[in-house]
Amino acid sequence: MKVKLDENMPRSASQVLIAAGHDVDTVVDESLAGATDPQVVAVAAATGRLLITLDRGLGDIRAYPPGSHAGILVLRPADQSVPTVVAALAELIAGHDLTTLTGTIAIAQRGLLRIRRPQ
Repeated sequence: MKVKLDENMPRSASQVLIAAGHDVDTVVDESLAGATDPQVVAVAAATGRLLITLDRGLGDIRAYPPGSHAGILVLRPADQSVPTVVAALAELIAGHDLTTLTGTIAIAQRGLLRIRRPQ
């Protein structure tokens, strides 16, 4: 699966995804740090990448309707420390096939994955 990590995701999260066989790039690597959310979503959509972020605003289905992008996964860990975020991502990808999130908005909390699919 092609994935883009938002600038608020720790760099070490890319290693977890790569180890699971995903093709990963980051907002920072593409010099998009500081870009607006709509710009980041548009770039991820244009390249067919699932955007993984900690930004709760990207989970707004009114602003980013399912099916209008390649997919957005919002992680909501207990805290945003690097170890907690990486562990939450590792737990998620161990239990879920990320390809099923294509075109959706998904919110991942400990033990819960809410998915809004295109209608």
